[in-house]
Amino acid sequence: MPHKKMSIIVAKGGLDEIYPAFILASGARQSGIEANMFFTFYGLNAVHDEKVDHLHVNLAGNAANPLPTVVAGLPGMEAIAAKMMTKKMKALDIPAPREMLKMLDESGVDMYACKLAMEMFEFTKDDLVPQIRNVLTVGEFYDVSDGGQVIFT
Repeated sequence: MPHKKMSIIVAKGGLDEIYPAFILASGARQSGIEANMFFTFYGLNAVHDEKVDHLHVNLAGNAANPLPTVVAGLPGMEAIAAKMMTKKMKALDIPAPREMLKMLDESGVDMYACKLAMEMFEFTKDDLVPQIRNVLTVGEFYDVSDGGQVIFT
């Protein structure tokens, strides 16, 4: 039996790390599947109103990164990689993160922030993009996810 609900946990906040979750949620909605997203820890950067437009590509420690670790760790390399990725995404007509969040919301994806992570980073709901429906505890997220597939990105 096909899944009718999918919940995606977004725990990483790099530009290269958020798009798989965005694409999975978008694909779910296009397939008629209910989709929820739960942003926690560094994944909150993707929905923080002041940070969403300035996400970096995480190079250091990424096994798929073609650059040597000593080069990837140099100051400014993550910002350069993000600029290159953003340029490539524009050429492919892939929306920027803020626009993608709007599109996901308009398609019916329900997006939530993790209460514990919000407290740890001292964020308030006012710090987040308007597409975040609510701040939930993990238990509340389990209730929202009940009966569906959960994916951790």
